[in-house]
Amino acid sequence: MHPLPTYDDVLAAAGRIRGHAHRTPVLRSRTADARWGAQFFFKCENFQRMGAFKFRGAFNALSKFDAAQRKAGVIAFSSGNHAQAVALAAGILGMPAVIVMPNDAPAAKLAATRGYGAEVVQYDRFTEDREALTRRLAQERGMTLIPPYDHPDVIAGQGTAVKELIEETGPLDVLYVCLGGGGLTSGSALSARALSPDCRIYGVEPEAGNDGQRSLREGRIVHIDTPKTIADGAQTQHLGEYTFGIIKRDVNDIVTVSDAQLVEGMRFFAERMKMVVEPTGCLAFAGACAAGDAIRGARVGVLISGGNVDLARFASLLAGQPA
Repeated sequence: MHPLPTYDDVLAAAGRIRGHAHRTPVLRSRTADARWGAQFFFKCENFQRMGAFKFRGAFNALSKFDAAQRKAGVIAFSSGNHAQAVALAAGILGMPAVIVMPNDAPAAKLAATRGYGAEVVQYDRFTEDREALTRRLAQERGMTLIPPYDHPDVIAGQGTAVKELIEETGPLDVLYVCLGGGGLTSGSALSARALSPDCRIYGVEPEAGNDGQRSLREGRIVHIDTPKTIADGAQTQHLGEYTFGIIKRDVNDIVTVSDAQLVEGMRFFAERMKMVVEPTGCLAFAGACAAGDAIRGARVGVLISGGNVDLARFASLLAGQPA
C-alpha cells in the first residue's frame, strides 16, 4: 500500500479536474434551518457531470494514466455512479472502458454507462465476487483497474467537493457525508481537517449495511454480506484499506439511518428544494436530521452525493410502494 493521500493530493486533483468537473452549487433551505434549528449548507453533487460526485475521483485517476495505460484502457466495477463516472471520463480522455455492473443495477445507470461508450459486463451481486471477476478481466485484457473507492487518486478527487464547500461557506461546525466504501467520506475528511479543523465529521450509512460503523468501533475492517437497502450506492461489503486508514484517524463517528428516513429525505428535497436526489444521496441529510439537538445552532455541511435514480422507482418510493 502507498502512503495515505493528503490534502496536498486534493489540491493537485482540483487542478486536474478544473474545467472538466462542475463546481456544483451550495444551496440553502430556510425550511430546513427552521425545522432543525441549524444552518444547513447543501453541497449538491446531484448536479455534477453524470449526476454524482464520482466524476471527480474518476477523472482525477484516469488523467494520471501514461500513454500505454490510455491505449489499453480502464476497467472498473460499480453499482452505477462510479460506472458512469469512469465511462464518461474515459470518453473525454479518449480511452476504452469496461465496466462490471450488477444485474440489478438501476436501468438508468446501466443505460447511461453504455451511452457514455463503455462496454458493460454484468454479474449477480448476491452470488458472484465482483472484485475477483474484474481483476481477472483486467489481467486478460491488460487494462488498468480503478476501484470505486479504495485508490489514492479516487479519494483525492472526491475530496475536492468539500474543498469547494468550505471555500464557499467558511468553517463548519459539523459535516455529514454518505458512506459506502468510504471514498467520499475519507476525501471529505482530508479537506475538512485542512480547512475547518474543528469541524465534527460524520459518515452516514444504511442500517442494513453498518460495516463502516462496526469497523470504526472494532478498529479493523469488518466484512458483511451485501446489504439489502434502497441506497444502492452504499451496498458495499467493506471499507478499503486507504479509506479506513483516513476514517479511523479523522472521522468523529459513523451513524446509520433507515430506508424510511432516506425516503423522507427524498421527499423533502423534491417538495421543498425542487431536486431529484437518489436514495444514497439522502444519507447525509438523514443523518443530520436524526442528530436532533446535537446540531441545534450549528453550521452544518451536508454532502448530497448524487441524483441518479429511475424516475419510476423515485415515484414509487415517494408514494410508499415497495422498493
